Amino acid sequence: MSDITNVLAIAAGAVPGALSRYQITEWTKAKFGAKFPYGTFMINLTGCLAMGFFFTISKGITGYPKELDLLIRTGFLGSYTTFSTYGFDTLSLWRNKQTFLTAFYWAGSAILGLIAVMIGVAIANIVVVPT
Repeated sequence: MSDITNVLAIAAGAVPGALSRYQITEWTKAKFGAKFPYGTFMINLTGCLAMGFFFTISKGITGYPKELDLLIRTGFLGSYTTFSTYGFDTLSLWRNKQTFLTAFYWAGSAILGLIAVMIGVAIANIVVVPT
């Protein structure tokens, strides 16, 4: 397939993925309050469920179109949540018996991700926020 077809497939999934994420986040805030990130929590779990489901389906059906996989897994789920990719990548490393890399990726993504957010906040406070 052409590059433009791939780009269009990803874009066609990305818009509804991002809008779904926004709507679910807003709905959970209205329903449960904002003291806990219920929306993100629900999105991460449902995204992981969908990633596992669609990956398995794509491998089990002969002739499964690459564009559909790009639309769903890369476009929709990529904008809905990257946590599903994190879960899938962790499982892939585990299945390939890459125990150290699995542990490093799993824990490192969470810990280093938090540190990166903290560094980003610090940089923004130095560079952007007037004192």
